Amino acid sequence: MKKSIILFLILAMYIFTSCGLQPDNAYEADGFGMGTVISQKIYGVNSKKAADEVFENIKYLEGLMTVNASGGDINRLNENAGKANIELAPETIAVIKSALKISKLSEGAFDITVAPVVKAWGIGTDEERIPSDEELGRLVSLIGYKNIYVEDKIMHRASLKKQGQMIDLGGIAKGYAADKAIKIYKNNGIGSAFINLGGNVFTLGTKPDGTLWSIGIQNPRAGNGKIVGFVKVSNKAVVTSGDYQRYFEKNGKKYHHIMDPRTGRPAESGLMSVTIIAASATEADALSTAAFVLGLDKGMSVIKRYGHAEAIFITADKKIYITQGLKENFQFKDESQEYEYVKKR
Repeated sequence: MKKSIILFLILAMYIFTSCGLQPDNAYEADGFGMGTVISQKIYGVNSKKAADEVFENIKYLEGLMTVNASGGDINRLNENAGKANIELAPETIAVIKSALKISKLSEGAFDITVAPVVKAWGIGTDEERIPSDEELGRLVSLIGYKNIYVEDKIMHRASLKKQGQMIDLGGIAKGYAADKAIKIYKNNGIGSAFINLGGNVFTLGTKPDGTLWSIGIQNPRAGNGKIVGFVKVSNKAVVTSGDYQRYFEKNGKKYHHIMDPRTGRPAESGLMSVTIIAASATEADALSTAAFVLGLDKGMSVIKRYGHAEAIFITADKKIYITQGLKENFQFKDESQEYEYVKKR
């Protein structure tokens, strides 16, 4: 079992116990999909039915959107780059359109056409390596979200302008799956639930006793699941991007999985993690990546322009900043006693 999965399980245990949830009045379901551990905790008479539907939907979305899924939408789109405009499932089109929205907002800091660079680095696979400057220069020339064409008014179709271009929805698809899970819960009459897709958390309603959910914020430098605080939410997604989630080290240097589309290299923005709190898990997923790539000041600016999200930034010098709207809902709790809470910006 990979280190990131172990940390996720520890953090999930913290979240559930800190919320005061009792196993005798909730249905719990754990599984694996989209490359990560998935945990659900659901209250209601249709809990098991809803949980099963969520897992079925995640399996369906994974087949569509995983870059290596043979015959899947993304696989077919990439194979036809520079050649054809192909029909895609409505769900795939919806995710691509959300990605383009955040790409435009962040001026390309989030860009799903970074896929050739992601593949070259191979971080999180058995083929991790450092590409040469020459290779990266060639691959960066293929990056550009403006080269994605989407048609969804009459038919659901999309294309990539240049041969060799690829898209990877790994930075947004889990968020979309969380949004779909909430819809499934609601369709089954569920009013209180919690889902965690490898760190992409979404809460439905409040806890059954009417209090808010408490979601732990991972200490980016603790190897044992310690937290630096927690945020209280209801009907919100809580999504984190961090340099500790997938990485490898070579010659004393750490190379993490969050790529800067401008350089083709792991982002060096002075941040260790960014957590976004928003009503849309899809957009929160993409926003967390964009803000991480941009760094504290520009990342804060993007969150402000987005207009309906809050954020927690943890900098490389171990300072914690939050957006103003979180001042009543974030509680600093540094278990390691090495972070400074600077509060809002």
